[in-house]
Amino acid sequence: MPAPLDPKQVHQMIQESFDMRDKAYCPYSKFQVGAAILCADGTVIGGCNVENASYGAGICAERTAIPKAISMGQRSFTALAVSSNVPSPSVSPCGICRQVIREFFPLSTPIIMLASTYPRDSASPPPALLSALSAHGLTAAEAGSDTDKWSGLVKIMTLEELLPMSFGPEQLDMTK
Repeated sequence: MPAPLDPKQVHQMIQESFDMRDKAYCPYSKFQVGAAILCADGTVIGGCNVENASYGAGICAERTAIPKAISMGQRSFTALAVSSNVPSPSVSPCGICRQVIREFFPLSTPIIMLASTYPRDSASPPPALLSALSAHGLTAAEAGSDTDKWSGLVKIMTLEELLPMSFGPEQLDMTK
């Protein structure tokens, strides 16, 4: 089971993912995505998607945040949040991003996917987040009584759930 997460740190990471989403450069698709990484030392590092007229030269938010974190000397990651301008929490990292995440994050890492209607302006973690964390066994925090009105705003899956039977760095060691 993953280690407990501090709901306030997770809330900060989520806020950063939305801030990054708002900075996305997506003149072609209009699909804004933000990602934020919670590092083991509590640092939060974000990234946004950046499109290009040649399409293939664009980069996803997750693949902007990860090299940024690595270049800042971070190597230990606790969680990842992904937000978009789509009102559904089912927007998840694409296949290439999942493989890049797999290179640097433990399989037990929670990936937090957020609806665009998540209450991002709240000063403290909303019931939706506390409920999702608790349901995923990540914290013992109580969700509160108004959880139902926030349902569907947060989806949490581990990297292993998002990328089952994945190929990672340890498979390369098996050939030695």
